[in-house]
Amino acid sequence: MASLAQSMPQIAIPQQELLDWGKLWLGTSNPETKKKKKANSFDRHQSVNFAAVLDREFAKSLSIMLGQIPVRKAKSTSIVPPGSQDCVEFGQVRIIGAVRPQNFDVAYRPDGPRVAFDSKTLNDMASVRKNWQNMINDLSTEATTVHIRFPYAVVAFIVMIPKPALASKQETDIIRTLERLGTRSDVLDQAHLAEVVALVAWDPQTGTIDPSVPPPTSNIRIETFSDTLYQQYVSRYKGLPPHD
Repeated sequence: MASLAQSMPQIAIPQQELLDWGKLWLGTSNPETKKKKKANSFDRHQSVNFAAVLDREFAKSLSIMLGQIPVRKAKSTSIVPPGSQDCVEFGQVRIIGAVRPQNFDVAYRPDGPRVAFDSKTLNDMASVRKNWQNMINDLSTEATTVHIRFPYAVVAFIVMIPKPALASKQETDIIRTLERLGTRSDVLDQAHLAEVVALVAWDPQTGTIDPSVPPPTSNIRIETFSDTLYQQYVSRYKGLPPHD
């Protein structure tokens, strides 16, 4: 059995990789598909691939936390890990919740879902303006469908938005709403809340994370994301199989 690590590494996309994505966001074409797109945005193909980078980094950190267990590609039609292995699953991880079946980006489910993670990206000003409230509804539904059936599961979300796409009022509203969403600290808390949430505002020009969004005291800072998830997991599963 794997031993739990003493911590979970912080989730971080390397600056150079973010800078490369920033160049695509700022440009007017997707070199992979050779199609034109709007400047200051991702096309759908780029958006999906960008989110996958974040999912990969989360899966790596979770694997280390769980004792360097392997990361395996999930099968979207399977409700158990591949080969019944003790592993972190990455891709479309099928969880049969109370509201509906839901595919998560990353999960750990040795005996049902213990950790379920989704990343969300809003990638231009129009998308933020039109879709951020729908995104909140999606996050709440995902948390609900897991927690009603699996109240001990740790549900985690990271939202990434380019800083130039955030208008000041939208930024304030998104921060306040995500802060309320990310407050589930007890298994008896409301099902629609998540154990851990982070908002990341990134600068396409420099490949850096904006240090002022959200505010330093916020509960949705990416710097505290891993520590919060680790503490939630340990409080519910420390000493239980498959951990020694």
